[in-house]
Amino acid sequence: MGKFVIGIGEALWDMLPEGKKLGGAPANFAYHASQFGHEAIAVSAIGQDKLGEEIVEALEEHRLPYHLDRVEYPTGTVQVTLDAQGVPQYEIKTDVAWDNIPYTKELAALAADCKAVCFGSLAQRNAVSRESIGFFLEAVPKNCLKVFDINLRQDFYGKEVLEESFRRCNIFKINDEELVVIARMFELPGLSLEDKCRSLIKTYGLQILILTCGVNGSYVFYEGGMSFLDTPKVQVADTVGAGDSFTGAFVGSLLNGKTVPEAHETAVKVSAFVCTQSGAMPVVPDSLK
Repeated sequence: MGKFVIGIGEALWDMLPEGKKLGGAPANFAYHASQFGHEAIAVSAIGQDKLGEEIVEALEEHRLPYHLDRVEYPTGTVQVTLDAQGVPQYEIKTDVAWDNIPYTKELAALAADCKAVCFGSLAQRNAVSRESIGFFLEAVPKNCLKVFDINLRQDFYGKEVLEESFRRCNIFKINDEELVVIARMFELPGLSLEDKCRSLIKTYGLQILILTCGVNGSYVFYEGGMSFLDTPKVQVADTVGAGDSFTGAFVGSLLNGKTVPEAHETAVKVSAFVCTQSGAMPVVPDSLK
């Protein structure tokens, strides 16, 4: 078993009407895995600009180790605006630093000593980062947990990249809305959500499939069983990073020797707590760990 838990992919700023907030699923995942006693690292690329410096400062403020290569592209941003009904609209900028994560000797060394890695589809929209993520996944130890948290965004995904990601992971996380898209794209058989999830498990040899359904609960399908838990009713401050905290808590718990149902229970409690807090990286109480 390796030493590190890695979140690899996008590092960016969400440019909100009220100001900017640190964004990107990989750092959120790594942060929450680290709260379960693991040496976690956020891997991405930033520009040689002020926004890049501020990402470093934000990660250091949260005491999260990082591997951020400086590249000749601007640090990533997402422009968030509100439409007439107050619904947020997102414009994810292209040709940015996290599209161009280089595969270096240092990154290869992290891969060789990795016990869990989480990656998504968004960071694979550009060939450079997609290739680096692929090299990383090929270089991890055989018993490494490889989590594909799909995170479909805008039109930044395609069937070929998704299918390759299914084949490279052993844990797959998806939400109910994304499952509708994937079921249509891959013509998954069966009428129920479970039928479609079991089809993905069988086709791609997955160990675990996590299906989150918002307020309607979450499922974890695995060899030997299925776990379902209701979503706790809480006073929501915001839902930013809740899904990433679920993934980080689930993986962190598995690595600590918990069973799949136990890890699921912890993940549900942690993500519910994160919803009661402002921002994606609150400190999780010891009672939830």
